Amino acid sequence: MTASGELQREIRGLANLYPLSDPIAQEMSAIDFTQPSVFLQTTFFFFYGIFGRYVLIATLFYYLFKVKYRVYFRTREVNQRPRKSTQQLREIGLSLFTSLIFAIIGTGMMVAWQLGYTQIYTNFGEYSLLWFVTSILLVLLLHETYYYWLHRWMHHPMVYKWVHKTHHDSVTTSAWTSFSFHPLESLLQAVVLPILMFIVPMHLYAIGIVLITMTTTSVINHLNTELYPSDFHQHWFGRWWIGATHHSLHHSQFKYNFGLYFTFWDKWMNTESPDYKQLFEKKTSKSVKLEN
Repeated sequence: MTASGELQREIRGLANLYPLSDPIAQEMSAIDFTQPSVFLQTTFFFFYGIFGRYVLIATLFYYLFKVKYRVYFRTREVNQRPRKSTQQLREIGLSLFTSLIFAIIGTGMMVAWQLGYTQIYTNFGEYSLLWFVTSILLVLLLHETYYYWLHRWMHHPMVYKWVHKTHHDSVTTSAWTSFSFHPLESLLQAVVLPILMFIVPMHLYAIGIVLITMTTTSVINHLNTELYPSDFHQHWFGRWWIGATHHSLHHSQFKYNFGLYFTFWDKWMNTESPDYKQLFEKKTSKSVKLEN
């Protein structure tokens, strides 16, 4: 074991005595994730958590904007092409495999963490609150960079049909499209965050915030209903943030809008759709009042 690994083990031991240490993390430290039975149980636990998070967030957004308040948002539906009758079941089925792959990778990270190879920490006293916030933003930016160039690569003609076409079979997207990937794409998407955990110190809760952000933004971007206000694309933050209109154009035009969370790579590399601003303004310019 490396010196840094030994040091990390010592820090975890001291964390049991530190008042800011997380009791859940202390219990997790006592579990031997390298045992095959524990590894399998942890994988299933992660699977239910990941797939459950996907179902919960997708169901919430689908119910709110496609059922309960659809009358308010029907004019904000971006792509008007009807969805296939079997599309939703297909997307949920693919999401099962995506969740399983994410779960296996996640369990592997628990083993690496327990052996002291990662930069994951559980004691709030090890780093400042400023770093807690900074680490989240840094990981989102690094994740964005990785995904943008991965996404560009997946659209290469020699790669597209083997990896990314499965996701693009959903031309008109929905909340359920957010985890609908070919297993190879799921694997490519799953590896980046664990790799970053070997480099960037992150609290366990900060990782949780990143994962929830990832799922929530993916659902919003695939919802096919623009949720942001009419001037959002001109706001200092909104012009750099991706929404349903931005990503729906990627599914219909294929050669634009490759970003995950942010638009800066698309802007810098001239891959943002020239139709984005006009379509966003068109979809957010109308309002519908609920009829009595």
